[in-house]
Amino acid sequence: MNASDRTPADLLRSALAADAARPLVTFYDDATGERVELSVATFANWVAKTANLIQGELSAGPGDRVALLLPAHWQTAVWLLACSSVGVTVELGGDPAGADVVVAGPETLDAGLACSGERIALSLAPLGRRFPAAPAGYADYAVEVPSQGDRFAPFVPVDPDAPALVVGGVERSGVELVAQARVDAASLGLVPGSRLLSGLGYGDWTGVSTGLYAPLAAGSSVVLCRNLDRLAPEAFEKRVESERVTDTAL
Repeated sequence: MNASDRTPADLLRSALAADAARPLVTFYDDATGERVELSVATFANWVAKTANLIQGELSAGPGDRVALLLPAHWQTAVWLLACSSVGVTVELGGDPAGADVVVAGPETLDAGLACSGERIALSLAPLGRRFPAAPAGYADYAVEVPSQGDRFAPFVPVDPDAPALVVGGVERSGVELVAQARVDAASLGLVPGSRLLSGLGYGDWTGVSTGLYAPLAAGSSVVLCRNLDRLAPEAFEKRVESERVTDTAL
């Protein structure tokens, strides 16, 4: 990737310029049997639509905080990069009561009601399906995002030195996040073309770096597995082979 990249959004733009067609995130949920593969271009399109939702519909911008109450999931990865594109600070597992926007999944809807600002709910169902009816107090992401624009430009330039991510109680700016992701990528042995399988959650920096930022910084891709403990050993070995996995983090 480019040495001049200073935010996660910069890393994504560099990935698009290098090879938009290559896989970036391949997601499995072994509780539902879901498999989703997103190329760099498809992932970036989801990011652009979500960033337009954040900036336009939710009226969030630099200085605002988004509490992301979601597990390791491809849609969580989209939200992380969309927040970076807008310049809002995203807090994984953050306190909804102190957030300007909360994004919740089925298991965290009750907790998210503590947010007095905008609330978005994700069903996390296969194929990104919507809820049968939007949960009380929430807008349904799957209803709101499709109509958003496919291109995104922030109203104000994103400051790489501003807070970008809070996870595990540690706050990092865009510059710090990118620098640490590069260190992590080197530690994991990732190079362009690597396929890293991660069974780690997004509850701490190690999990979110391994499951998104380090592969992005290295120009490689991630096979992100949720509920991996439900997969039989022989099925796991088959997945490693079929997905051409070069590295694992479990």
